[in-house]
Amino acid sequence: MYSELKVGLKTDIIHKVKPEESAEAYGSGTVPVYATPALIALMESISKECVASYLSKEDTTVGIEVNIKHLKATPIGMNVRCEAVLIQVKGKKLIFKVDAFDEEGKIGEGTHTRYIVNSEEFIKKIYKNN
Repeated sequence: MYSELKVGLKTDIIHKVKPEESAEAYGSGTVPVYATPALIALMESISKECVASYLSKEDTTVGIEVNIKHLKATPIGMNVRCEAVLIQVKGKKLIFKVDAFDEEGKIGEGTHTRYIVNSEEFIKKIYKNN
């Protein structure tokens, strides 16, 4: 079905940390450093992008699990490089190894699981009673 999705697919991105991504802005803390929720969102996004070009235009992936360690604080304005590697394919279930580094070293690591869905069917199912 998704025969081109192979273990080892890899994507990375470099992202400059913005003030609105601080722990203060997210409400997840009280200091002006890169927020854990923002790091997780970046890891989810790069995982989604890792496989997007291998899916039909009707399909997408949705995140269903994150297991992330935020290892070190990163100041606002610093660049973060985030990478995702597809490490397991179980039908429509995709598992990624994710790592993030700022200009001084590793800041985050873990795994992220996504599931392939048909976008239209997914939305119809979610909003069927609304």
